Amino acid sequence: MIASGTRIKRGLLIAAALVLLATPGMTQSVAERLAPCLACHGENGTSTMPEVPSLGAQPAYFLLIQLFMFRERLRNVEPMTSMLKGVSDDDLRRMAEAIAKLPAPKADETPLSPDRATRVRELVAQHRCNFCHSGDYSGQENVPRLAGQREDYLIKALRGYKDNTRRGYDAQMADVVEPLTDAEFAEFAHYLARIN
Repeated sequence: MIASGTRIKRGLLIAAALVLLATPGMTQSVAERLAPCLACHGENGTSTMPEVPSLGAQPAYFLLIQLFMFRERLRNVEPMTSMLKGVSDDDLRRMAEAIAKLPAPKADETPLSPDRATRVRELVAQHRCNFCHSGDYSGQENVPRLAGQREDYLIKALRGYKDNTRRGYDAQMADVVEPLTDAEFAEFAHYLARIN
């Protein structure tokens, strides 16, 4: 459960973002458009908010697809859906390129359990996670970076793919996660959050 203070902080950030977007006649630069995004996702691209992903060093093409999906309500997640309403394709592209240049999130510094790492490596080999997400989990093209991502967000995303509440632009992730258990999601998330 998210602490009350975090809910209030998130609510204030969302309200501020919506006020900025509602200001009529204001042409916004990419930096101005990104300010409300980075209020939640982290000024330097590393999120400190529960279940909010870090975006630093994500592949630009992956980011562009996600921004497009939010704008078109193919992924209906507030406040992103409202913030991107009416944003041009060119601005989406510029936003994706700017976010991709942010530094990669630092790995969680708590120790990686060797036993858990071994189990994850076996799961990776079985499900070929390192094929699409790259051997170092830095992502590529339309596939996201997983290395150093927030552990709680990784679990949330995997659960969403499994229960079909997280919509992707293809069904591949839903197929990959279908046989996995919640305990295995936790193993993956523990491992990925702790690697660079």
